[in-house]
Amino acid sequence: MMLKPRMELGQHIRDCDSELFLIHTTDTPQTPPHSPRSTLAMPSELSFAVFKGSEAGKVVQSISTRERLLPDEVLLKVTHSGVCGTDVHFKSKDIVLGHEGVGIIEQIGSGVKAFSVGDRAGFGFLQNACENCAQCRASDEIYCHSRQIYGLGILDQGSFATYSIQKAAFIFPIPSKLDSAYAAPLMCAGATVFNALFTGNVRPADRVGVIGVGGLGHLAIQFAAKMGCEVTVFSSSDSKKQEALQLGATEFYATRGMKTLEGAKEINHLLVTTSAQPDWDLYIPIMAPRGTIFPLSVSQENLVVPYMPLVVGGLRIQGSLVCSRGVHSKMLEFAATQGIKPFVETFDMSVEGIEQAFERMEQGKLRYRAVLVAKQ
Repeated sequence: MMLKPRMELGQHIRDCDSELFLIHTTDTPQTPPHSPRSTLAMPSELSFAVFKGSEAGKVVQSISTRERLLPDEVLLKVTHSGVCGTDVHFKSKDIVLGHEGVGIIEQIGSGVKAFSVGDRAGFGFLQNACENCAQCRASDEIYCHSRQIYGLGILDQGSFATYSIQKAAFIFPIPSKLDSAYAAPLMCAGATVFNALFTGNVRPADRVGVIGVGGLGHLAIQFAAKMGCEVTVFSSSDSKKQEALQLGATEFYATRGMKTLEGAKEINHLLVTTSAQPDWDLYIPIMAPRGTIFPLSVSQENLVVPYMPLVVGGLRIQGSLVCSRGVHSKMLEFAATQGIKPFVETFDMSVEGIEQAFERMEQGKLRYRAVLVAKQ
């Protein structure tokens, strides 16, 4: 499979100096680790640069400060962060932005056993859960009623930052075959499409339809194709046809102006990756009996679908957010072994770089995921 190389946009940010960073120690200095998983001596205060939203809708640089790590936390030096459409929704909120983070663990809390200093790890949309409810015990933490998720949970930590403090139980080792710039978008976008396919009981040789070739859609095509499915792609025009076929699609339809999809094979699973609702009169007639429709994007609109065709065809509409932890780990391993790579454009991890990424995303010019890269 041929994929586009990463597109380098913008200028490199300056070295991490006192303005952008870092960790201040006012008591015992750090000492070298005595074992690969040493917690190191904890500084009395952790302080580092972060990038937040603001009431004006502008990205601002700020400082996040914690007294010290809790026993179940890790400190990651962020090297890469994906930029998600959800980040745009929160840019007018006073929170640290970003939830597609990849970095290197620099410190671990006293109770952390699964990770060591120097490990490469990533974190995503799900920040924490109670781990005691029925959902958590069934490994469905994403549906925990006490879950903490991006934008509504831990607000002073994120991936648009020089460092990030995360719960060790909710970060993931990054497979060695997976480049950090590719891993970052998978932490949310990859988790979104993979969860629908994996938990939706999609099987090899099933026909999967993907509406939209964008940040989610271009990953959905790859995952479904690598799972052995026949993939039919629907896009408004044929401008992305060659890319869709290159990514693994077997059929492509440019739907603008179409009244019917005559000749299209029946679809067992339809992934809606666009924020705008599709023309259901176009798609429901090609759904196979007992087929499933997965709305995957964020929208404030009500979902309005024809009633009787759902009843007569035994169709299901299945909501799907992102992966719970076990499925998330499988997603990363699958992406690494199958060579699934997002198309990415890279930007500086800076106010200017973030604003550039937002602008290209809002203008619809991004192909297809933005990744912020920290100066090393």
